[in-house]
Amino acid sequence: LQQFSETGSRKEHVKITSESKPGFLERLSETSGGMLMGLVAFLLSFYLLFTNEGRALRTAQSLDEGLSLVIPLDSIHSVSQQNEGRLVHLAGALSTSKPLFDPSYGLSIHAVKLKRNVEMYQWVEHEESTEYEENGEIKKETKYSYNTEWKSEIVNSRNFDREIGHKNPSAMAVESFTAVSPNVQVGSFVLSKGLVEKIDDFKQLSLSNLEDPHADVTRGGDYFYHSDNPRRPEVGDLRVSFFYAGLSGDDPHLGSADKVTVIARQRGDQLVPYHTKSGDVLQILYLGDLSVEEVFQKELESNTMKTWALRAAGWLSMFVGISLMTRIFHTLVDWFPVVRDLVDIGLKAFAFCVASSLSLLTISIGWLFYRPLWALLIGLLSVIPIVVAKSRVPPKKQQ
Repeated sequence: LQQFSETGSRKEHVKITSESKPGFLERLSETSGGMLMGLVAFLLSFYLLFTNEGRALRTAQSLDEGLSLVIPLDSIHSVSQQNEGRLVHLAGALSTSKPLFDPSYGLSIHAVKLKRNVEMYQWVEHEESTEYEENGEIKKETKYSYNTEWKSEIVNSRNFDREIGHKNPSAMAVESFTAVSPNVQVGSFVLSKGLVEKIDDFKQLSLSNLEDPHADVTRGGDYFYHSDNPRRPEVGDLRVSFFYAGLSGDDPHLGSADKVTVIARQRGDQLVPYHTKSGDVLQILYLGDLSVEEVFQKELESNTMKTWALRAAGWLSMFVGISLMTRIFHTLVDWFPVVRDLVDIGLKAFAFCVASSLSLLTISIGWLFYRPLWALLIGLLSVIPIVVAKSRVPPKKQQ
C-alpha cells in the first residue's frame, strides 16, 4: 500500500508504505542471517588484530634500520657513485621538464600534477524515514525532497522515487582528469613513480589572470562556467575548476617552487624504493626541508596512529560480530518490552566486555609471536607484585 501526499511543492513529497508485522519464524530467519555475518566479522577481527601487530613491528624495524643507514647528501646537483644502492636523504625544490597544460581552457602551469575538476548542476534526492506500528502493521513514512546542487559525479535520477520533474543528464560533455608530469626531479635526481604519487597536496588554481577560452564559456571567480547565466544555473550546466600539486617552477602569481624532502635508494640518478631486511619498503617524501630525524619521527608517529586505528577497527569488528551472533536472544523475547530492553542492555554489555577481553588477548598473543622477548619481560614484570606481596606476609607459626 502506498499513499502519496504533496506538500505544495513539486520538489517534495511524502510516501507511506505499510507491511504486515513479521512473524516469529520470519524474525528468527533474519536473525540467523545476521548471525552468519556476525561470525564473519568476528573471525575477521582476529586476523586484523593479530597481523596488525606484525605490520607495526615490521614497520618499526624498517624505520630503525633506515635511520641507522641513511646518508645525507652533500649536494643534490651532482650524482656520486659512492652512494650507489644506498639509502640517501636529500631536500630541494621540485622541477619538471615541461609545463602541464589544458588547451581546452588555455591554461598551463609548471607543476607535478594538474587536476581538472568538472561539476554538473544536478537534482539530488534526500530522504528521511520514520517507522511506526499501527493496527498490527509496520508503516514507514519517507519524506523525499529534491535540491539542485553542483556534483562532480553523475547523479542517476532513474533511482529517484519520483524522476518526473527531477531528471538529470546521463553524461557530462566535459570530463575530469588529472595530468601527471612524466619527469619529476629534485636537483639531478629523478623521483620514482611511488614518490611522485605522494605529492598530493592539491591547491585550487586561481583563474583571475585568465581570459574566457570560448564564447560559450564564462569565467566567474575561480570557475569556468558552461552556462547561459552562471548566477542562475540550470540542470545540466557545467562548471570547471583546476587544482595543482607540487609547484615545480617559480611563478609570479603562485610563488617559488615547492621544496620536498626525500629518503630513498639511489640507483644512478634515480631515487627508487629501498627494501629493508624486515621485508618492508622505504621511499619517503614530505613537503618542506626536514632533517633525517624529523622525517623518521613523522614516520614513527604515523605508524603509531595507524597501529591504534587498526586496533580500534579490530575491536569494533569483534563487538559488531558478537552483537550480531547474540541477537537471537533479543529476538526470542522481543514480544516482552521490559524483558527485551533488559536483554538488549545485557547483550551490549556482554559484547563490549568480551570484545575488549578477546581483543587484548589477541594483541598480547601477537606480541608473544612477533615480540617474544618483550612479551616475556612484561610477563615477568606482572609477577613481581605477587612475589613482593608474598614476601611481606609473615610465615605461619608452627602449631
